[in-house]
Amino acid sequence: MKLDKRMVSRVVAIAIVVGVLGWQWRAKQHSAKDAADGASAAVASSAETPAKPAAPVKPALPATLKFGRLTLTACELRQPNSAATTPAFCTKFPVPEDQADPKSRTIDLKLAILKSDSALPATDLVVYLAGGPGQSAIQTYPEVAPAFAPLRKHHDVLLLDQRGTGDSHPLKCPGLDKQLKGLGDTQPTIAQRVEWVGQCAQEIQKNADPRYYTTTDAIADLEAVREALGAPKLDLVGVSYGTRVAQHYASAHPDAVRSIVLDGVVPNQLALGETFAEALNHSLKLQAAACESTPTCKKAFGDWYATLHQLYAKLKAGPPRQVTFADPSSYVPVTRTLTADTLAGVARLFSYSTGTAALLPLAVNEAAHGNYAPLMGQSQLLTGDLSESIEGGVQMSVICTEDASLLKPRPQDADLLLGNDLIDAFIAECKAWPHGPMPRGFHAPFESSIPTLLISGERDPVTPPAYAGEVLKGLSNGRSLVAKGLGHAESIDAGCMPDLVEQFIANLEPKRLDAQCLDKIGPIPAFVNFNGAAP
Repeated sequence: MKLDKRMVSRVVAIAIVVGVLGWQWRAKQHSAKDAADGASAAVASSAETPAKPAAPVKPALPATLKFGRLTLTACELRQPNSAATTPAFCTKFPVPEDQADPKSRTIDLKLAILKSDSALPATDLVVYLAGGPGQSAIQTYPEVAPAFAPLRKHHDVLLLDQRGTGDSHPLKCPGLDKQLKGLGDTQPTIAQRVEWVGQCAQEIQKNADPRYYTTTDAIADLEAVREALGAPKLDLVGVSYGTRVAQHYASAHPDAVRSIVLDGVVPNQLALGETFAEALNHSLKLQAAACESTPTCKKAFGDWYATLHQLYAKLKAGPPRQVTFADPSSYVPVTRTLTADTLAGVARLFSYSTGTAALLPLAVNEAAHGNYAPLMGQSQLLTGDLSESIEGGVQMSVICTEDASLLKPRPQDADLLLGNDLIDAFIAECKAWPHGPMPRGFHAPFESSIPTLLISGERDPVTPPAYAGEVLKGLSNGRSLVAKGLGHAESIDAGCMPDLVEQFIANLEPKRLDAQCLDKIGPIPAFVNFNGAAP
């Protein structure tokens, strides 16, 4: 797997990221739609005579908020690539780094509360549990805010940066980052990656103990925050890796949880990284089948799944290719290295979102005919966004403690695009990362009577709908919904899904939800040329 200069974000981030790409793509679509809607509204408004009375001005938020025994201060959550902000109330919450030793180093967690639109919100508190592992709930919330808009009509929302992420004592390696700046995009060996992981661990250990930045620690932190807020009941909304946090929190504190929503479901039984190659292959086949059944796509690209694998074999057999293209962010010409592993990583990242997946057949076809610029340009965008949104130190602490000991190469995956390279890398890198033993019973199936709604994208390349089916077996009051044609962790914000989530949390009756509106959801058709899909 291709790495870039940011060791902590790249040694594992491209391999294990679960949730961020779809969210970022959809955030851009919402911004574009909002701008278009705003322009249309402005034209309509100027044509009206006489003008409508101005709407009542909502009272300004106070400077502070008292919630339980905590006092939070008014703050603004920034949106990536935008001057817009989201008003909230923020504070720091001190906890012992070692939960078993109150006298251990104290670290500060950052939390934020977004107030409901209602003057008298419900007493239960909605909690957004971000993906990754390594994603900041506070930093990514503006991108997922549309999914929570119906909920905020009657609920406050809690955002807690998991320890080691965002502004909660982040696990960073600035010294190593600086050291690696001159290395370019040369493909490193596993031995080099292990060396970098070890250097990062040494740097982090000056201010933190990586052994205490796991899912188990995050659960204890959330419960401490809940108690400080007055012990409200929680409605957990977990996305991707956040679904693991939600399940373990609900198992540890069932009386604290009122409802659970899981999008991009990770079963407790699963070791992160174990089935990445298989899940990607399943997603690619679904995408290829959709192209095969569409005459214009089939005519343009034929069997592009076969073309992808032929291109992969060609790159694997030959030397790395140097590709010069215009950086899609700066438009400045840049040169990057294209290898078979680069292609596999790009195919995986494209598959996360229906927006980028629509470009994959075209990009593969262009590359097969010698034009690598579209493929590399999109890769530059996707991996650039990814490196800014994941804390690799937390990923290492989570995977090395909770999953690595269960990983072993899978012979059935040897001929797939991702093969066993990721598993081999995880096993090797975790030998250089400080971590404790896996908690006893950590991978036991989740069993609960708590009302639970499971959401999946049909073409998810990381957590396919079958994973939600596994979790559903242990639920006495659960339901699984699948959004046709969508990718990873993007279903919760698609079509009528936000309204269905709001109805579920309001009524706690997942089996009685009328989900027929989901039939209107579908993928963006594959682009047959650079003007878009055929009519």
